[in-house]
Amino acid sequence: MLVNGTWTEDWQPVQHKDEQGRFIRQVSDFRNWITADGLPGPTGGGGFEAEAGRYRLYVALICPWASRTLMARKLKGLENVIDVTVLNPELTTQGWAFGGYTDTDEDPVFGSHYLHQIYTRANPTYTGRATVPVLWDTKRNVMVNNESSDILRMLDTAFETIVPSTLRLYPADLTDQLDNLNAPIYEKLNNGVYRAGFATSQDAYDEAVGGVFEVLDMLEGRLEGSYLFGDALTETDIRVFVTLIRFDAAYHGLFKVNRRQIADYPRLSAYMERILKLPGVSETVNLDHIIRGYYSIKALNPRGIRPVGPDHVRRLLASVDGR
Repeated sequence: MLVNGTWTEDWQPVQHKDEQGRFIRQVSDFRNWITADGLPGPTGGGGFEAEAGRYRLYVALICPWASRTLMARKLKGLENVIDVTVLNPELTTQGWAFGGYTDTDEDPVFGSHYLHQIYTRANPTYTGRATVPVLWDTKRNVMVNNESSDILRMLDTAFETIVPSTLRLYPADLTDQLDNLNAPIYEKLNNGVYRAGFATSQDAYDEAVGGVFEVLDMLEGRLEGSYLFGDALTETDIRVFVTLIRFDAAYHGLFKVNRRQIADYPRLSAYMERILKLPGVSETVNLDHIIRGYYSIKALNPRGIRPVGPDHVRRLLASVDGR
């Protein structure tokens, strides 16, 4: 990680844990918002006006948090407005790296070798992990935001004058309901699989796994319409989808969240496939990157052996876009 702007040690999946061995995720530090008029958003400072070609997303296709933002970019029709740079899926001793693997990019802005070099450009004395996604302002040469939930919401509204859309991922009439459901989904499912995989005690693992399947069971019972809030897709569906599509391929095996697979949930399986078939969504899912990335975590898979399956996920992706 970075300490006062200097890379100090090999990358490790767990940087923080509590006394019971529970994995603790780092809090995002850059919290500015792009807005239509450049005025400050809910957090951070102003001066980030929505403009085509001004902003760039740094992402990794292995990462569910980054993939939230990629999905919003696709669903909101912002491909020609916000550029994307895809990082190597394999985590090196210095964290995320640029290029060197199929369907990845070199850094077109600074020619950086590692993502942490982007962080020290944003803050030369930065201390912490260099995480994705990163939203960068190429006009002011500053980092706008590295919190996926913020980026998801700003992509929903900030660029409406440039690319109008009828899709609203965080509709005003559902904000309280969305927030109330997002909370347990994040804590027990999105982050819960990581809390299980990176637990350093049996109790912490048992607690995390229990929470994962508590939420999956709840969602399976809740699904009656096309999506979690009826027939309209919302940000909550995106938050759930990015975990579901990785679950059987990575979390079930590597993270030992193996009580059941998503394939064992009929409604969730159909729901996942329904979202995957939305225009552009399958382009944000790269199973090769997901498997290669997760199984490159040496703390969990020291010999780097990657599984050949799961076949049902490969078949699903092939049926959607012919891969």
